[in-house]
Amino acid sequence: MPKHSTIPLMRAWNSWSDRPAEMVFLPLGVRITPVLYSTRSKTTSAIEPRRNPVRLGRHAIDGSLIELETDHTGTTVAFSTTKTDPFAVRGSWHGKISAEWGLRFWLTLAISSDGGEVGVYDSGSNTTLLKIGTRFVAVVTAQAPVHVTGHDTIEALRVDFEENGYFYTATRSNEAPVIALRFNLEMMRKGAYAAAVADSADLAIAKARANLAQGAPAELPDAQKGLFEGSLDAVRDVVAWNTIWDDTNARPYTAVTRIWNLGKFAVWYNDQLFAALLAGVFDADLARENMATAMASATPQGNIACIVTSNDAWVDRSQHPNGALVAWQLYLRTGERSMLAANYDALARNQRWWWENRDPDAFGLLSCGTSDVGEGLYKGTAFGARNETGMDNSATHDEAIYDPVTRTLSTFDLGLNCAAALDAEMLANMATVLGKHADAQEFTRVADRCRTLISETLWDESRGLFANRQRNGGFVRSLSPTSFYPLLCGAATPEQAARLLEHLSDETTFGGNFVLPNAARNDPAFADNVYWRGRIWPNVNYMVWLGLRRYGFTAQASKLASQSYDLFMTSWSRDRIASENYNAMTGEALDQGDTDPFYIWAALLPLMATGEIVDFDPWSGWTMRNTGQDLSIGPMLSPEGILHISVKAAVLSITINDRTVMQTDLQATFSQIDIRGGRFACSIAPVAGGGFIDLPGVAASNIAVARMDGKDIRYDTSPEGIRVEIAESAQTQQLEIYFSSLEAQMTPGRP
Repeated sequence: MPKHSTIPLMRAWNSWSDRPAEMVFLPLGVRITPVLYSTRSKTTSAIEPRRNPVRLGRHAIDGSLIELETDHTGTTVAFSTTKTDPFAVRGSWHGKISAEWGLRFWLTLAISSDGGEVGVYDSGSNTTLLKIGTRFVAVVTAQAPVHVTGHDTIEALRVDFEENGYFYTATRSNEAPVIALRFNLEMMRKGAYAAAVADSADLAIAKARANLAQGAPAELPDAQKGLFEGSLDAVRDVVAWNTIWDDTNARPYTAVTRIWNLGKFAVWYNDQLFAALLAGVFDADLARENMATAMASATPQGNIACIVTSNDAWVDRSQHPNGALVAWQLYLRTGERSMLAANYDALARNQRWWWENRDPDAFGLLSCGTSDVGEGLYKGTAFGARNETGMDNSATHDEAIYDPVTRTLSTFDLGLNCAAALDAEMLANMATVLGKHADAQEFTRVADRCRTLISETLWDESRGLFANRQRNGGFVRSLSPTSFYPLLCGAATPEQAARLLEHLSDETTFGGNFVLPNAARNDPAFADNVYWRGRIWPNVNYMVWLGLRRYGFTAQASKLASQSYDLFMTSWSRDRIASENYNAMTGEALDQGDTDPFYIWAALLPLMATGEIVDFDPWSGWTMRNTGQDLSIGPMLSPEGILHISVKAAVLSITINDRTVMQTDLQATFSQIDIRGGRFACSIAPVAGGGFIDLPGVAASNIAVARMDGKDIRYDTSPEGIRVEIAESAQTQQLEIYFSSLEAQMTPGRP
């Protein structure tokens, strides 16, 4: 009977379709669809962002609170849905602005099921009932509808309105596949409904009425306040709104955007990886689902397809191999080995595929290409080969010539090679955890070889930066922020890294108020302001930020994160726009027609800001930073459970599963944090002044060993726990405290 029984219950009622105001109980395929009708324009709206103005508001990952506003012919209606029970949902609407007499503006709740079961409306009880298999779904409203009509489809309902107007009553019916409960904004400017699922009609009706009577909306506390306020909230909302149901493949996934019209589904490999990374901040299940979607396009040849949609599959090419990086980050954040095990084989095959298919001269560096397989659009063309970078029209490709014999471009692509080196490094980490030691040695050798060749071959000494290069010639003229990617993969020597930093602040190349432009500002391509020719791309900023952090350029990384936060928040806080890319001169989001307004990787910009405070860094592990500024962040995932962080009066507190496990007044960065297995450990960056670290709830009798840099240290005790005094130090210090029994561990079991 259940249609999609693998969906976690708390996500079952959610905004699964491309109509964001439509609530769907996915296990049964039941839909409650608002449909608006304006007599003024004689048109309907099912509230579809591709066709109608929609302002997407707050959205909990599990759908416990969803808010949006829409405009139809000048009338603005706000919608909100809440749930505190996995089998029940409560919705409400509010007509905020009227552009015509409310009697002539109609809001209809269309109740239907994917199986076409007939719904029955009972006017005596003001209840609509659907029976699906042995289950019952009841829908009740706060006020009785003006009248009720029956239709075969929602489109038929819309046609009825548009052809017959709002006075027409010939379609009245109490039984139909689509029951339309019709209200108007004169009589019902505000309204509410509730729906519930149960195993009897009486239970479903009772649950729906109880849910409707609750009235008060669910709470969704601010996820990030104070420093970089709203960052984590924005990540959550962008992920939640873009998470939809792919009916073709019977799977949930976080789409690149719920707004683009690219067929019934569309999966770009790298975009899907970033969706998994972002989802993993909150929900391990959703992260796994997105990784599975990304890995689903792994081909028999070994590559992971560049893009797969319901219309086409570009199996002849791939995209930057960023999968191992994301899998490793998810492993660090969740502590779940399954994040590695589920994805390792496909990622290892993909890494080997690159060297077998995109190194035509066996030199040890990669060129983009397009293999002779599949029937994808642009197969066997220079443009198809450029797709492997994801930076399709970048000026860095302008001098590249496609060779039909090797089926590759003539250039070594810097970004691709840095991604491949980093992928090999992360695969070695994964292989070690999974006990595949021969693989770990293989991928370590690949990473070392590739880093050396990048440093020696793709460094342009005359310009003081890295660049694409002809396989049999010199460097290409045009640049992009991939010039900084050798920091990401560890290929830059200290001297090279120092010279790179000059370009980061040079306003003739990549510096400026709005960064990072994907063409140097002194390149003629910068003025084009079209896609990868001059605009700012969130995924690129994120990768450069990671690279800066890897090399210890914390000030430069923080500046980039702050600029990225400001760029994102300008259009987000004003218009709820999460843009695919941005203007590098003005910071505008939608000044260029090829830009999507609600793209998944836009959330990487606020994620960087959150990451300045707490992150799971591929090289430094779990990191946290106390700047002394007041803030609160959470909930988010950690290896030990649900994490909240706050700073008040310069004291940072870490709470896991509602229990405070650490407090400190040290204004420093803490890395390699480990709160499990009977110990607390962390590295403490240099601190200018001393301070304390408190471990609440830990008794002195349960301390087996307390050491700083391998030497025993003293600690103070109190009824609240223990305190370790930390002296001023110009060096990084390593704190380790071991507990004498498992009962003394700092955190309770996972909830």
